[in-house]
Amino acid sequence: MAEVEDQQRRDFLRQSSMLSGGLVLGSFWTLGAHAEQSIAKPQAATAEVGFKPNAFIQIADNGKVTLVSKQPEIGQGIKTSLPMVIAEELEVNWKDVVIVQADLNPMYGDQFAGGSLSTPMNYNEFLKLGATARTMLVQAAAATWNVPVTECYAEKSVVFHKPSKRQLSYASLVNKAASLSVPEASSVVLKKPSEYKLLGTRIGGVDNGAVVSGKPLFGIDVKLPGMLYAVYEKCPAFGGKVVSANLEAIKALPGIKDAFILEGTSNLNGLMPGVAIIAESTWSALSARKQLKVQWDEGSVVNESWDDFAAKAEGFSKQPGTVSLRKDGDVNVAIANAAKVVEAKYVYPFISHASIEPQNCTAWFKPEQGTLELWAPTQNPAAGQNIVNSVLKIPKEKITLHMTRSGGGFGRRLSADYIIEAAAIAQKVNAPVKLTWSREDDMRHDHYRAGGFHFLRGAVDKNGKLSAWHNHFVTFANRITRDGKSILQPGSGASLSGDEFPGRWVENCLLEQTPMECGIPMGPWRAPGSNVFAWVFHSFIDELAYAANRDPLEFRLEILGDKDMMQGTGERGQAYNVARMRNVLKEVAAKSGWGKRKFPKGQGQGIAFHFSHRGYIAEVAEVTVSKDGQVKVDRVVVVTDIGSQIVNLSGAENQVQGSVIDGISTLMFPELDFQRGRTVQSNFDQYPLLRMPDSPTKIDVHFLKSNYPVTGLGEPAFPPLAPAVCNAIFAATGKRVRQLPLSRNDLRWS
Repeated sequence: MAEVEDQQRRDFLRQSSMLSGGLVLGSFWTLGAHAEQSIAKPQAATAEVGFKPNAFIQIADNGKVTLVSKQPEIGQGIKTSLPMVIAEELEVNWKDVVIVQADLNPMYGDQFAGGSLSTPMNYNEFLKLGATARTMLVQAAAATWNVPVTECYAEKSVVFHKPSKRQLSYASLVNKAASLSVPEASSVVLKKPSEYKLLGTRIGGVDNGAVVSGKPLFGIDVKLPGMLYAVYEKCPAFGGKVVSANLEAIKALPGIKDAFILEGTSNLNGLMPGVAIIAESTWSALSARKQLKVQWDEGSVVNESWDDFAAKAEGFSKQPGTVSLRKDGDVNVAIANAAKVVEAKYVYPFISHASIEPQNCTAWFKPEQGTLELWAPTQNPAAGQNIVNSVLKIPKEKITLHMTRSGGGFGRRLSADYIIEAAAIAQKVNAPVKLTWSREDDMRHDHYRAGGFHFLRGAVDKNGKLSAWHNHFVTFANRITRDGKSILQPGSGASLSGDEFPGRWVENCLLEQTPMECGIPMGPWRAPGSNVFAWVFHSFIDELAYAANRDPLEFRLEILGDKDMMQGTGERGQAYNVARMRNVLKEVAAKSGWGKRKFPKGQGQGIAFHFSHRGYIAEVAEVTVSKDGQVKVDRVVVVTDIGSQIVNLSGAENQVQGSVIDGISTLMFPELDFQRGRTVQSNFDQYPLLRMPDSPTKIDVHFLKSNYPVTGLGEPAFPPLAPAVCNAIFAATGKRVRQLPLSRNDLRWS
């Protein structure tokens, strides 16, 4: 999932509560780059009716262990893996664990799913939470037996006394433990990783049974007594406004309760103007929508089209970039003295998130209390609360937001436009109301992954070494007002960093960028930036390797060099550890048998790597290209280094395999065309995704453990796939892929 931008850091209250018949531990964060973390002290018990636990661990006196999952579950498996971290140190039987999804609540710290941050943001603290609870249970048992704590240990929800072999279950100890003071964090001893029994094993997702049996888990499943159903029609051109609509005719249709216009805001990421239809059923609402007639003021964006953008990009490429990102040495001199020079243009389109569950939100506004209750499949619930507060002026403390499971997110649900739409509609409806987007809404009103144009020059010297690298990136930007000034803001993932590989590794390097103004809404898309930059960089590096008559693996290793750690930073300010990247690159070569087989024409291997979202990933793809140009990915080998511990082996493999399949799908098929300020495509008949026959025959996944902090895996395995496959296509056919999607390329050979 996607990077969370401008995430506001806050201090959260120290809170914990003790429930009758059980032990509850809370936690406190000040989340920053190097935040101090501590275990909260228990406060007085509360007997308020409707009390909601504000803690992560509850052990009942019947032995049931309830763990709170605070992050949104969007298919990345975090609802299973993070509670596993607590359960490991807590020393409980996994079969005794019940996991509940948290609502948005400041006591849980930051609650979002983006940037592959859920695991690294919580891992160490959750170990401490589990270990602290275990320590208190052991102390309770030692006090009960009047023996030294050092003679006791916990295992599988039982505390044992070593000398006497006596034992007490957690169920029998919770009340005693609840009376104890929480020990200082420094006195809590964590288990050694070699002692782990749960972490690193294969655990099925806690919702798997409910998902496959069709039980209601998702936002689109929410049902409330007396609930009404809404659809919302927005201008097909981005930023357009309603002039008039046949509201009275719509209100007279069967099953329709109301229809009205929302004026909206001018912010592309805010409440867009539109027409709401309220009905007794989704079917009635959708049926009425077909008869809706709206006169639109389409605004100035109707003058924008992809063809015009492409023509402008060509013009910009002949001029210096408007933003200088990096300038080392002298590229022009290095190119003039080079043994080989390669020039290329790489182009990729806008694409949609296309999550299987369309955007939806259920909202219930109660005017007498001034409260709003929301049920939403969101990656960023705080963004929903903030936009409702900002636009509708409802105080945050009067907004309750329940996080449902999401049917895919990929960064789209970091935005909250569908939440503010539902909330604004609910303010005018005296009942709970569920807003459901159609597939056409989802595709026409997405916050898209930005397209881009890279104009590249590269050179190798007489020794076959990379001697020059020049990238002029023409990107897309929205015009916004900041601090009273009108500026161009590139879309999420649509801005190049001066530290991106291979910038700092090349003696003569020029990186420049030209933002191109557009009215198309853009947002984070799985592995923002990296999802396209990896394809551009590692495809062009492959071109230069072949120009130098070098092995692509050897060429890459030479660029990386032999220093253990490069100075400076890599992606999004994160330190780039060259030794870790060399290790995964060498390991993927070994696991794939790189260079050990001779492929016939029409078959080939390609290699690529990328540092993304703290993960070091290298991939080798093997492909077959038929003479008529049809591509089949036969095998993908992936080696990852995401730190010292794999939390859930089953979930981790699932994430890597899913990244590979999603990467192939994104490489092969999807693209959006824009004409007259609107999308041309509106559904999957015009926007194909990967089908089972096109998926790889085999995906081999390997994890390298290293002595570094545990990181996430939802995004880093995605970026290297496209260049690995495209480099394999070149090895098989001699044809370079410089435009996405793959379907745009003629790959026939003879």
